[in-house]
Amino acid sequence: MTLAHGLDPAPHRSWSADPYADALRTGRGPLYLRRGDGWLLPLDVERWCTRADAVDRALLDRCEGPVLDVGCGPGRMVAELAARGVPALGIDISAAAVARTAGLGGPALLRSVFAPLPGEGRWGTVLLADGNLGIGGDPAALLARVAQLLTPGGLLIAETAPLDVDERVSVRIVGPTAAQSAPFPWARVGTPALLRAAARAAHWRPIAQWSAEGRCFAALRSRTGSTSAEPAKSAAVISSQRPRNPSADSVVADV
Repeated sequence: MTLAHGLDPAPHRSWSADPYADALRTGRGPLYLRRGDGWLLPLDVERWCTRADAVDRALLDRCEGPVLDVGCGPGRMVAELAARGVPALGIDISAAAVARTAGLGGPALLRSVFAPLPGEGRWGTVLLADGNLGIGGDPAALLARVAQLLTPGGLLIAETAPLDVDERVSVRIVGPTAAQSAPFPWARVGTPALLRAAARAAHWRPIAQWSAEGRCFAALRSRTGSTSAEPAKSAAVISSQRPRNPSADSVVADV
């Protein structure tokens, strides 16, 4: 998960100045998003820092390669796709997240989703797992950006909040010590709110929604170019291409 798309991704912060990086380095929490009113949202660092579990793997079965994992965090999804031979790239603005992803054998770039990216308009699936619909605090802007990244008829697969929630907030990342991040904009979006936003955008067609082990998901297909695309595939597109060290300007997938 990318938790700080409003923050400077400078890689030389001290250990105690970046609780998110600290948690990724150790592979454990506690770690929270904290609103200005003191409300805390626990973040599942331990699960993010392990290998993909059964729920993750079932999610990835629906992906159509090549896959762009936005806010890849410590990289379990990208690593699992790489192990399957599916062309994939993770992006994150946390240097610690990108380093951990690379350590698992997954290609990743230190990059915001709103910055220029390799393969724009040619990704088969954009993945927004682990609450990354919240990136930037503006789901409509994020949906518009994802549409630019996908191939015509491509898939957006998003993990949504488990409630019918639709809120825009300013949050900080806080850990077990007094250290905390600077505030940044975030959104919490349930499946109904995502579908409403997609309907307003007019270029998305919802094709699936499901839940597993308390986690909720939705899949939408871009209407751009082709409106006759079939539902999400039950198995990932397999490719033997598995680049390990993409440059900042290379396209990691054979698109």
